[in-house]
Amino acid sequence: MPALSVEEVIVKPLITEKNTDLMDQDQYSFEVAVTANKIQIREAVEKLFNVRVKAVNTMNVKGSRRSRAIRRGSGRIRGQERSWKKAVITLFPGQRIDIFEQV
Repeated sequence: MPALSVEEVIVKPLITEKNTDLMDQDQYSFEVAVTANKIQIREAVEKLFNVRVKAVNTMNVKGSRRSRAIRRGSGRIRGQERSWKKAVITLFPGQRIDIFEQV
């Protein structure tokens, strides 16, 4: 398995209402590469944002099924959204990631 670079590990930050509430507890959520492990995620966050990471929790989010009707004829088109991996990063007290403060 090829090694992932720091930029490839973190796909994007997740900004939702629940994740905004978690920021008060020094926790931040990211979508990460499916093949990334906790050690790679910790190193990537520490290098990109210059913070100290206390803990990394990961979960695989399964893509939900979707279907829609076909306009002509009878039948349905079925598909599935892509699966992805989420990481919740807990920082040491007093540490902040500025990218979330701007939103």
